[in-house]
Amino acid sequence: MKATTLLVAGIGILKLLHHDVATVVTHWVERLRLDPDNYYIHRGLGRIFRVTPKQLRELSVGTFIYAGLYLTEGLGLVTRKHWAEYLTTLSTALFIPLEAYEMYRHFTWVRLVLLLVNAAIVCYLAARIKHRR
Repeated sequence: MKATTLLVAGIGILKLLHHDVATVVTHWVERLRLDPDNYYIHRGLGRIFRVTPKQLRELSVGTFIYAGLYLTEGLGLVTRKHWAEYLTTLSTALFIPLEAYEMYRHFTWVRLVLLLVNAAIVCYLAARIKHRR
C-alpha cells in the first residue's frame, strides 16, 4: 500500500513538471475549499510556490526510490525471505540519525518519544533476527 501511494505521488510530482505549480496548487486549494488565509495553508503555499523544477525532479526520483524500497521490502516479507527482515530493520534504523538531528535542532517531547519508539522497534526487529539464527 505504501509503495503504491508513493508511486502515485511520484507520478503526480512528475506531472507537475510540465505545469505551473502555483496554478495547479491554487486550483486544488479552491477545489478542496481550503482557506488560503489559514496560517498553515498559507505557510505551505508559500513553500510550494518556491519549488523549482530541479527540486521537483529530485523529489520524484526520491519518491520512486523509496517506493521501490517499500515494494521490495513488502514482497520479501510476504514471501518470508530472511533478507527482507534485514532490509526492514535497516530501513527502519536509517531514520534514527535523521530523527536525532531534528530533535537536536528543535527539541520537543513528541520528537523524543518518536525517536525512542523507533529505536525500540529497531531493537525488537534485531532481536527477532538474532533469535531466529
